[in-house]
Amino acid sequence: MLEKPFKIFQSRTLRDVIEINVYGVCAYLGRKLSMPSKRVRLFFIYTSFIALGSPIIIYLILTFVLNLRYMINNKRNPVWDI
Repeated sequence: MLEKPFKIFQSRTLRDVIEINVYGVCAYLGRKLSMPSKRVRLFFIYTSFIALGSPIIIYLILTFVLNLRYMINNKRNPVWDI
């Protein structure tokens, strides 16, 4: 009985856990730009060092927009709330 949850936990990589926890901004941009999300992450990291952190503000704005889109798209229909 304990083997199944352990296997599920074991099959996740660090990248999967990070991707879930950082709202998937880089994965979303990678899909839209048809490039690996790893390159988008590296772009954000390198430009943050070069531009003294201004891409972090862009990243946070994109996080807010993506979460807002997710909430709007998953809005429940009030007819079924009865």
